[in-house]
Amino acid sequence: MKTHCFRLTRGTDLLSALRSYATEHDLSAAVLLSAVGSLSEARIRCADGVTVHTIEKPLEIVSLFGTLSKERCHLHIALSDTDLHTVGGHLMDGCLIHTTAEIVLLALDDVRFSSVFDEETGYRELLILPR
Repeated sequence: MKTHCFRLTRGTDLLSALRSYATEHDLSAAVLLSAVGSLSEARIRCADGVTVHTIEKPLEIVSLFGTLSKERCHLHIALSDTDLHTVGGHLMDGCLIHTTAEIVLLALDDVRFSSVFDEETGYRELLILPR
């Protein structure tokens, strides 16, 4: 296993940058261990799998975790506003870094993450393959 540590800067799209990093570093399977920072705008999808909320105000990243690879990303985020109200859901494109985002990933050596359509859920779900 190998750790990857990097920082994203103001105005960067969080999900897009994570996808790009996974591709550029040829990550076959990784988990997001830590993410500290803030957003100026967030787009998160609810558990219904359809509704996407856009929030345009300063938000602290309270938690960000999930799986990613050069083939797929499945990440959930929790955010807190200036009144300490917290929201969370599925990370979508359009989450823009406000000040910074400090990211720590753990790359896994012996597996590869892909996806396969699951008729029961209606989504492309995680497929774990030997590497």
